[in-house]
Amino acid sequence: MRTFFTLVKRELKSIKREKTILLAILIQFLIASFSSVILVGVMSFYDPASIGQNTRVTLDVGVVGDTDGSFTQLLSQTGRFPISIYADAETAEQAFQEGQIDTVVYVPEPTEGVVEMKLILPTVDTEKTLILMVLNEPLKEYEDYLRALNGVELNYKGIEGKPHTNYEFLYSVIVPILMLFPAFIAGSIVVDTVSEEMENKTLDTLWSAPVSLNQVFGSKVFAAILAAILQCALWAVLLRFNNFSIANLGLVLLLSAIIAGMISFGAAIVALYFKDRERAQFVYSMTLVAVGGVAYFIEPSPFSLLTRLATNDHYVGLPQVMLYLIPLVLAAAAFTLVSRKLVLARA
Repeated sequence: MRTFFTLVKRELKSIKREKTILLAILIQFLIASFSSVILVGVMSFYDPASIGQNTRVTLDVGVVGDTDGSFTQLLSQTGRFPISIYADAETAEQAFQEGQIDTVVYVPEPTEGVVEMKLILPTVDTEKTLILMVLNEPLKEYEDYLRALNGVELNYKGIEGKPHTNYEFLYSVIVPILMLFPAFIAGSIVVDTVSEEMENKTLDTLWSAPVSLNQVFGSKVFAAILAAILQCALWAVLLRFNNFSIANLGLVLLLSAIIAGMISFGAAIVALYFKDRERAQFVYSMTLVAVGGVAYFIEPSPFSLLTRLATNDHYVGLPQVMLYLIPLVLAAAAFTLVSRKLVLARA
Protein backbone atom coordinates (compact mmCIF):
# COMPACT_ATOMS: atom_id res chain seq x y z
CA MET A 1 0.00 0.00 0.00
CA ARG A 2 2.89 2.36 0.75
CA THR A 3 4.23 1.72 -2.75
CA PHE A 4 0.83 2.55 -4.24
CA PHE A 5 0.58 5.90 -2.45
CA THR A 6 4.17 6.69 -3.42
CA LEU A 7 3.13 6.23 -7.04
CA VAL A 8 0.06 8.40 -6.45
CA LYS A 9 2.26 11.15 -5.01
CA ARG A 10 4.51 10.89 -8.06
CA GLU A 11 1.51 11.25 -10.39
CA LEU A 12 0.19 14.29 -8.53
CA LYS A 13 3.56 15.98 -8.92
CA SER A 14 3.56 15.22 -12.65
CA ILE A 15 0.27 17.12 -13.05
CA LYS A 16 2.11 20.34 -12.20
CA ARG A 17 4.19 19.94 -15.37
CA GLU A 18 1.14 19.75 -17.64
CA LYS A 19 0.55 23.34 -18.76
CA THR A 20 -2.70 22.50 -20.58
CA ILE A 21 -4.15 20.89 -17.45
CA LEU A 22 -3.05 23.81 -15.28
CA LEU A 23 -4.63 26.25 -17.73
CA ALA A 24 -7.94 24.37 -17.59
CA ILE A 25 -7.83 24.39 -13.79
CA LEU A 26 -7.07 28.12 -13.84
CA ILE A 27 -10.14 28.74 -16.02
CA GLN A 28 -12.30 26.86 -13.54
CA PHE A 29 -10.72 28.82 -10.71
CA LEU A 30 -11.68 32.09 -12.40
CA ILE A 31 -15.26 30.87 -13.00
CA ALA A 32 -15.65 29.84 -9.35
CA SER A 33 -13.92 32.94 -7.96
CA PHE A 34 -15.87 35.43 -10.04
CA SER A 35 -19.07 33.42 -10.46
CA SER A 36 -21.25 36.31 -9.30
CA VAL A 37 -19.67 38.66 -11.88
CA ILE A 38 -19.91 36.03 -14.63
CA LEU A 39 -23.49 35.30 -13.66
CA VAL A 40 -24.52 38.93 -14.01
CA GLY A 41 -22.59 39.35 -17.27
CA VAL A 42 -24.00 36.29 -19.00
CA MET A 43 -27.52 36.81 -17.68
CA SER A 44 -27.59 40.35 -19.06
CA PHE A 45 -27.48 38.96 -22.60
CA TYR A 46 -30.77 37.05 -22.48
CA ASP A 47 -32.41 38.56 -19.38
CA PRO A 48 -31.63 42.30 -19.22
CA ALA A 49 -34.04 42.74 -16.32
CA SER A 50 -31.59 40.85 -14.16
CA ILE A 51 -29.15 43.76 -14.31
CA GLY A 52 -31.21 45.87 -11.97
CA GLN A 53 -31.61 43.04 -9.48
CA ASN A 54 -28.01 41.88 -9.36
CA THR A 55 -25.83 44.92 -9.92
CA ARG A 56 -25.04 47.41 -7.19
CA VAL A 57 -24.77 50.41 -9.49
CA THR A 58 -25.26 53.81 -7.86
CA LEU A 59 -27.05 56.46 -9.94
CA ASP A 60 -27.32 60.19 -9.32
CA VAL A 61 -30.99 60.91 -9.97
CA GLY A 62 -32.45 64.35 -10.45
CA VAL A 63 -36.12 64.62 -9.45
CA VAL A 64 -38.45 67.35 -10.63
CA GLY A 65 -41.92 67.71 -9.09
CA ASP A 66 -42.91 64.95 -6.65
CA THR A 67 -44.69 67.38 -4.36
CA ASP A 68 -45.70 64.73 -1.82
CA GLY A 69 -42.22 63.15 -1.83
CA SER A 70 -43.55 59.61 -2.37
CA PHE A 71 -41.32 58.77 -5.34
CA THR A 72 -38.26 60.31 -3.68
CA GLN A 73 -38.90 58.21 -0.59
CA LEU A 74 -39.04 55.02 -2.67
CA LEU A 75 -35.67 55.90 -4.23
CA SER A 76 -34.16 56.66 -0.82
CA GLN A 77 -35.20 53.29 0.62
CA THR A 78 -32.93 51.41 -1.78
CA GLY A 79 -29.82 53.32 -0.71
CA ARG A 80 -28.56 53.23 -4.29
CA PHE A 81 -29.73 56.59 -5.61
CA PRO A 82 -28.19 59.87 -4.46
CA ILE A 83 -31.09 62.25 -5.11
CA SER A 84 -31.03 65.88 -6.18
CA ILE A 85 -34.30 67.84 -6.01
CA TYR A 86 -34.86 70.53 -8.67
CA ALA A 87 -37.53 73.19 -8.73
CA ASP A 88 -37.98 73.14 -12.51
CA ALA A 89 -37.18 70.89 -15.47
CA GLU A 90 -34.82 73.42 -17.14
CA THR A 91 -32.44 73.47 -14.18
CA ALA A 92 -32.49 69.69 -13.92
CA GLU A 93 -31.81 69.22 -17.63
CA GLN A 94 -28.91 71.66 -17.48
CA ALA A 95 -27.38 69.70 -14.60
CA PHE A 96 -27.89 66.53 -16.64
CA GLN A 97 -26.12 68.03 -19.66
CA GLU A 98 -23.21 69.11 -17.46
CA GLY A 99 -22.83 65.55 -16.11
CA GLN A 100 -23.79 66.39 -12.53
CA ILE A 101 -26.54 63.76 -12.54
CA ASP A 102 -27.08 60.55 -14.52
CA THR A 103 -30.79 60.90 -15.26
CA VAL A 104 -33.77 63.15 -14.69
CA VAL A 105 -37.20 61.97 -13.55
CA TYR A 106 -40.13 64.36 -13.86
CA VAL A 107 -42.90 63.37 -11.44
CA PRO A 108 -46.17 65.24 -12.06
CA GLU A 109 -48.87 65.85 -9.49
CA PRO A 110 -50.75 62.61 -8.66
CA THR A 111 -54.24 62.69 -10.19
CA GLU A 112 -57.15 60.31 -10.55
CA GLY A 113 -56.35 59.78 -14.20
CA VAL A 114 -53.23 58.65 -16.02
CA VAL A 115 -49.98 60.04 -14.62
CA GLU A 116 -47.40 60.63 -17.33
CA MET A 117 -43.86 60.68 -15.97
CA LYS A 118 -40.90 61.93 -17.98
CA LEU A 119 -37.51 60.25 -17.89
CA ILE A 120 -34.43 61.82 -19.47
CA LEU A 121 -31.71 59.30 -20.37
CA PRO A 122 -28.21 59.44 -21.90
CA THR A 123 -27.83 58.83 -25.63
CA VAL A 124 -25.41 55.93 -25.12
CA ASP A 125 -27.39 52.70 -25.42
CA THR A 126 -25.50 50.79 -22.74
CA GLU A 127 -25.93 53.55 -20.16
CA LYS A 128 -29.57 53.99 -21.14
CA THR A 129 -30.29 50.26 -20.71
CA LEU A 130 -28.50 50.12 -17.38
CA ILE A 131 -30.40 53.10 -15.96
CA LEU A 132 -33.74 51.72 -17.13
CA MET A 133 -33.08 48.34 -15.54
CA VAL A 134 -31.88 49.82 -12.25
CA LEU A 135 -34.84 52.22 -12.00
CA ASN A 136 -37.29 49.51 -13.01
CA GLU A 137 -38.12 48.37 -9.47
CA PRO A 138 -38.67 51.85 -7.91
CA LEU A 139 -40.86 52.83 -10.86
CA LYS A 140 -42.98 49.70 -10.40
CA GLU A 141 -43.37 50.46 -6.70
CA TYR A 142 -44.45 54.01 -7.50
CA GLU A 143 -46.95 52.59 -9.97
CA ASP A 144 -48.39 50.43 -7.17
CA TYR A 145 -48.56 53.51 -4.94
CA LEU A 146 -50.56 55.42 -7.56
CA ARG A 147 -52.93 52.48 -8.03
CA ALA A 148 -53.54 52.26 -4.30
CA LEU A 149 -54.08 56.04 -4.19
CA ASN A 150 -56.83 55.69 -6.78
CA GLY A 151 -58.37 52.60 -5.21
CA VAL A 152 -57.15 50.17 -7.87
CA GLU A 153 -56.13 46.77 -6.55
CA LEU A 154 -53.85 44.66 -8.72
CA ASN A 155 -51.82 41.75 -7.37
CA TYR A 156 -49.04 40.53 -9.67
CA LYS A 157 -46.22 40.00 -7.16
CA GLY A 158 -47.62 36.89 -5.48
CA ILE A 159 -48.06 34.93 -8.69
CA GLU A 160 -46.35 31.54 -8.54
CA GLY A 161 -44.27 30.41 -11.47
CA LYS A 162 -40.83 29.31 -12.49
CA PRO A 163 -37.91 30.42 -10.32
CA HIS A 164 -35.90 33.42 -11.37
CA THR A 165 -33.67 32.85 -14.38
CA ASN A 166 -30.59 33.79 -12.33
CA TYR A 167 -31.36 30.93 -9.97
CA GLU A 168 -31.87 28.54 -12.88
CA PHE A 169 -28.66 29.62 -14.58
CA LEU A 170 -26.57 29.26 -11.44
CA TYR A 171 -27.75 25.80 -10.46
CA SER A 172 -28.34 24.31 -13.92
CA VAL A 173 -25.20 25.69 -15.61
CA ILE A 174 -22.55 27.04 -13.23
CA VAL A 175 -22.76 24.26 -10.60
CA PRO A 176 -22.73 21.32 -13.10
CA ILE A 177 -19.85 22.89 -15.03
CA LEU A 178 -17.72 23.34 -11.92
CA MET A 179 -18.58 19.90 -10.52
CA LEU A 180 -18.18 17.93 -13.79
CA PHE A 181 -15.35 19.73 -15.54
CA PRO A 182 -12.74 18.36 -13.07
CA ALA A 183 -13.88 14.86 -14.05
CA PHE A 184 -13.26 15.65 -17.72
CA ILE A 185 -9.81 16.96 -16.84
CA ALA A 186 -9.15 13.82 -14.76
CA GLY A 187 -9.85 11.68 -17.81
CA SER A 188 -7.51 13.79 -19.93
CA ILE A 189 -4.78 13.45 -17.29
CA VAL A 190 -5.16 9.66 -17.30
CA VAL A 191 -4.99 9.51 -21.09
CA ASP A 192 -1.80 11.58 -21.10
CA THR A 193 0.00 9.72 -18.32
CA VAL A 194 -0.94 6.20 -19.45
CA SER A 195 -0.25 6.79 -23.14
CA GLU A 196 3.11 8.40 -22.31
CA GLU A 197 4.13 5.23 -20.47
CA MET A 198 3.23 3.24 -23.57
CA GLU A 199 4.85 5.62 -26.07
CA ASN A 200 8.08 6.17 -24.13
CA LYS A 201 8.33 2.44 -23.37
CA THR A 202 8.92 3.13 -19.70
CA LEU A 203 6.76 0.15 -18.82
CA ASP A 204 9.80 -2.06 -19.20
CA THR A 205 11.47 -0.20 -16.32
CA LEU A 206 8.34 -0.37 -14.22
CA TRP A 207 7.99 -4.04 -15.09
CA SER A 208 11.32 -4.72 -13.40
CA ALA A 209 10.26 -2.86 -10.23
CA PRO A 210 8.50 -4.69 -7.38
CA VAL A 211 5.09 -3.29 -8.37
CA SER A 212 2.35 -4.65 -10.58
CA LEU A 213 1.10 -2.85 -13.67
CA ASN A 214 -2.32 -2.72 -12.06
CA GLN A 215 -0.77 -0.69 -9.25
CA VAL A 216 1.01 1.56 -11.74
CA PHE A 217 -2.08 2.32 -13.80
CA GLY A 218 -4.34 2.33 -10.75
CA SER A 219 -2.20 5.01 -9.12
CA LYS A 220 -2.61 7.20 -12.21
CA VAL A 221 -6.38 6.84 -12.08
CA PHE A 222 -6.50 7.41 -8.30
CA ALA A 223 -4.33 10.54 -8.57
CA ALA A 224 -6.59 11.98 -11.28
CA ILE A 225 -9.72 11.28 -9.22
CA LEU A 226 -8.15 12.83 -6.12
CA ALA A 227 -7.23 15.95 -8.09
CA ALA A 228 -10.83 16.19 -9.35
CA ILE A 229 -12.27 15.90 -5.83
CA LEU A 230 -9.93 18.59 -4.50
CA GLN A 231 -10.94 20.90 -7.34
CA CYS A 232 -14.66 20.36 -6.72
CA ALA A 233 -14.23 21.07 -3.00
CA LEU A 234 -12.30 24.26 -3.76
CA TRP A 235 -14.93 25.43 -6.28
CA ALA A 236 -17.66 24.88 -3.67
CA VAL A 237 -15.74 27.03 -1.18
CA LEU A 238 -15.24 29.79 -3.75
CA LEU A 239 -18.93 29.71 -4.66
CA ARG A 240 -19.73 30.11 -0.97
CA PHE A 241 -17.50 33.19 -0.84
CA ASN A 242 -19.63 34.53 -3.72
CA ASN A 243 -22.76 33.99 -1.59
CA PHE A 244 -23.87 30.95 -3.61
CA SER A 245 -24.64 28.04 -1.32
CA ILE A 246 -24.80 24.40 -2.45
CA ALA A 247 -27.22 22.18 -0.55
CA ASN A 248 -26.26 18.53 0.07
CA LEU A 249 -22.63 19.39 -0.58
CA GLY A 250 -21.44 15.96 0.58
CA LEU A 251 -23.67 14.18 -1.93
CA VAL A 252 -22.70 16.61 -4.69
CA LEU A 253 -18.99 15.93 -4.07
CA LEU A 254 -19.65 12.18 -3.85
CA LEU A 255 -21.46 12.18 -7.20
CA SER A 256 -18.66 14.26 -8.75
CA ALA A 257 -16.08 11.78 -7.44
CA ILE A 258 -18.03 8.79 -8.82
CA ILE A 259 -18.34 10.43 -12.24
CA ALA A 260 -14.63 11.32 -12.15
CA GLY A 261 -13.89 7.66 -11.40
CA MET A 262 -16.05 6.43 -14.27
CA ILE A 263 -14.45 8.82 -16.74
CA SER A 264 -10.91 8.13 -15.48
CA PHE A 265 -11.26 4.35 -15.76
CA GLY A 266 -12.76 4.76 -19.23
CA ALA A 267 -9.92 7.06 -20.26
CA ALA A 268 -7.35 4.52 -19.00
CA ILE A 269 -8.98 1.79 -21.12
CA VAL A 270 -8.83 4.03 -24.19
CA ALA A 271 -5.16 4.88 -23.56
CA LEU A 272 -4.22 1.21 -23.01
CA TYR A 273 -5.97 0.20 -26.21
CA PHE A 274 -4.63 2.89 -28.58
CA LYS A 275 -1.21 3.31 -26.90
CA ASP A 276 -0.40 6.73 -28.43
CA ARG A 277 -1.42 10.08 -27.03
CA GLU A 278 -2.91 11.70 -30.14
CA ARG A 279 -5.30 8.93 -31.06
CA ALA A 280 -6.18 8.23 -27.44
CA GLN A 281 -7.04 11.88 -26.72
CA PHE A 282 -9.15 12.13 -29.88
CA VAL A 283 -11.11 8.95 -29.14
CA TYR A 284 -11.49 9.99 -25.48
CA SER A 285 -12.88 13.40 -26.46
CA MET A 286 -15.30 11.99 -29.03
CA THR A 287 -16.45 9.27 -26.65
CA LEU A 288 -16.96 11.81 -23.88
CA VAL A 289 -19.15 13.96 -26.13
CA ALA A 290 -21.20 10.96 -27.22
CA VAL A 291 -21.64 9.57 -23.70
CA GLY A 292 -22.49 13.06 -22.40
CA GLY A 293 -25.25 13.35 -25.01
CA VAL A 294 -26.66 9.94 -24.14
CA ALA A 295 -26.51 10.79 -20.42
CA TYR A 296 -29.19 13.43 -20.94
CA PHE A 297 -31.71 10.66 -21.57
CA ILE A 298 -30.94 8.96 -18.25
CA GLU A 299 -33.36 9.72 -15.43
CA PRO A 300 -31.98 11.32 -13.43
CA SER A 301 -29.07 12.37 -15.62
CA PRO A 302 -25.85 13.39 -13.84
CA PHE A 303 -26.44 16.99 -14.88
CA SER A 304 -29.99 17.22 -13.53
CA LEU A 305 -29.06 15.16 -10.46
CA LEU A 306 -26.31 17.62 -9.55
CA THR A 307 -28.73 20.50 -9.98
CA ARG A 308 -31.45 18.86 -7.92
CA LEU A 309 -29.05 17.91 -5.14
CA ALA A 310 -27.58 21.42 -5.06
CA THR A 311 -31.07 22.94 -4.80
CA ASN A 312 -32.11 20.52 -2.02
CA ASP A 313 -34.72 18.65 -4.06
CA HIS A 314 -36.42 16.31 -1.57
CA TYR A 315 -37.06 13.66 -4.25
CA VAL A 316 -33.37 12.86 -4.82
CA GLY A 317 -30.70 11.80 -2.37
CA LEU A 318 -28.20 9.08 -1.55
CA PRO A 319 -30.08 6.22 -3.35
CA GLN A 320 -29.98 8.07 -6.67
CA VAL A 321 -26.28 8.85 -6.20
CA MET A 322 -25.52 5.21 -5.33
CA LEU A 323 -27.03 4.09 -8.65
CA TYR A 324 -23.98 5.59 -10.36
CA LEU A 325 -21.76 3.15 -8.48
CA ILE A 326 -22.92 0.44 -10.91
CA PRO A 327 -21.26 1.93 -14.03
CA LEU A 328 -18.24 2.86 -11.86
CA VAL A 329 -17.77 -0.75 -10.78
CA LEU A 330 -18.23 -1.95 -14.37
CA ALA A 331 -15.65 0.58 -15.62
CA ALA A 332 -13.17 -0.48 -12.92
CA ALA A 333 -13.70 -4.15 -13.79
CA ALA A 334 -13.18 -3.45 -17.49
CA PHE A 335 -10.01 -1.52 -16.69
CA THR A 336 -8.66 -4.40 -14.58
CA LEU A 337 -9.43 -6.86 -17.39
CA VAL A 338 -7.70 -4.74 -20.04
CA SER A 339 -4.61 -4.12 -17.91
CA ARG A 340 -4.44 -7.83 -17.04
CA LYS A 341 -4.45 -8.68 -20.74
CA LEU A 342 -1.56 -6.26 -21.20
CA VAL A 343 0.31 -7.99 -18.38
CA LEU A 344 -0.27 -11.40 -19.98
CA ALA A 345 0.81 -10.13 -23.39
CA ARG A 346 4.07 -8.74 -21.98
CA ALA A 347 4.66 -11.88 -19.95
